[in-house]
Amino acid sequence: MANPHAVMVPCPTPGHINPMLHLAKLLHSRGFRITFVITQYNHHRLLSFGAPDPLLGFAGVDGFRVEAIPDGLPLSGREGMQYIKDLAVSLRKDFVVHLRELMERLRRSPGLPPVTCVVGGLMCCALQVAEEFGVPKVLFWTTSACGFMGTLQGGELIRRGYVPLKDEICLTNGYLETELDWIPGMIRGVRLRDITRFIRTTDPDYPLLKFEMMEAEAGHGAWAVVLNTFDELEEDVLTALRRTFPRLYTLGPLSSLVNRSGEGPSRSIRLSLWKEDTECLAWLDGRETSSVLYVNFGSITVLTSQQLVEFALGLANSGHPFLWVIRPDLVTGESATLPESFLEKTAGRGFLTSWCPQEEVLAHPSIGGFLTHGGWNSMLESIRNGVPMLCWPFFAEQPTNCRYACKEWGIAMEIEGDVQRGHVEGLVRELMGGPKGNEMRRSTIKWKERAEEAAKCNGSSHRNMENN
Repeated sequence: MANPHAVMVPCPTPGHINPMLHLAKLLHSRGFRITFVITQYNHHRLLSFGAPDPLLGFAGVDGFRVEAIPDGLPLSGREGMQYIKDLAVSLRKDFVVHLRELMERLRRSPGLPPVTCVVGGLMCCALQVAEEFGVPKVLFWTTSACGFMGTLQGGELIRRGYVPLKDEICLTNGYLETELDWIPGMIRGVRLRDITRFIRTTDPDYPLLKFEMMEAEAGHGAWAVVLNTFDELEEDVLTALRRTFPRLYTLGPLSSLVNRSGEGPSRSIRLSLWKEDTECLAWLDGRETSSVLYVNFGSITVLTSQQLVEFALGLANSGHPFLWVIRPDLVTGESATLPESFLEKTAGRGFLTSWCPQEEVLAHPSIGGFLTHGGWNSMLESIRNGVPMLCWPFFAEQPTNCRYACKEWGIAMEIEGDVQRGHVEGLVRELMGGPKGNEMRRSTIKWKERAEEAAKCNGSSHRNMENN
């Protein structure tokens, strides 16, 4: 009998590709043949770094193939939020055509086992193609369970008149503080501002809100839904979700399960669209235990030049050592220019880089805190390594992740409102050595232990993988 053959189609951004890579490796370790689909743009970008294989860690692995297809957008002009909006449209319009062609080519390939399922990660176009070809479709929702539940409320928020906003004044007049006490399984005190940031619009046809709603609702027609979380972390919301999605499987933290799969460490498989600087690890080696603040706003977040300055001066005034990742495209429409006073004040205690191997950084004993955008991969990696957080949510479900991290799990504090250097300074000092920071560190260690238990043999995530 031929091995099962999964076609895996992640949304083409690092935050979605990397957890799909972990899931692919996990399935491969269980005997699946894998066809992993990336876009030609991402493929070209990886090759520009001199990478011998587009997906590091899979070069030469039997039963794993990589297919690169166009996403429908020009190769240039891909900076900023407009690119993300354009991509959301192009994935359904152009990418889906090329995916159909790939599926047809796979079907006709001699000696290749037939496709037995399609796994789409925020790619309902892939689930649509799976249905057209008559194969089971699986939704891999790469964010948190609470983020998934919040996103599922988009239609209800519109029906109840919360969204779209009546006027832009609603962004600042306290309207976003409206509590939503009717969402199944969500913690008390969840506010409108804690749901996906895409609801903060006056446009009834806002592309990113429509995109996200459609992607979440695709789960209703899927054979199964997979989440990169673990039962103990999000128990109440998972119980509520399972009433709607009886085949809902929690397999998180996926990287921990991969480490236990017998196919080598998960850190050897990741996709980075920026060249990683490993010199920062040597710099961290010379620092005291838990003394360094790690700062990284992820792969999509953009700052204004003023926000960059406020963060910089807040870090400088805190007096704490830091490792700060500043992407080439971090600042909207211009290069990231740091104040001379910042460079002078932080000489010798700050390390600036354009990108780094985040999992290795967070696992380093010198890291004592993480200033983050609150993306789900970053949060899980922080939990896995027992590192408390400061959150500045920017995109999608990140406000939901932040609310849970602060109010439910006790492992984070939020930077609210406009970024101001004094506020940043105070929170960094509290995180790195204050009573609240120490309490958060203890809570994070407890969640780290629970995450480890979930991935162990007979743990909740391990059972979900073995029994289904």
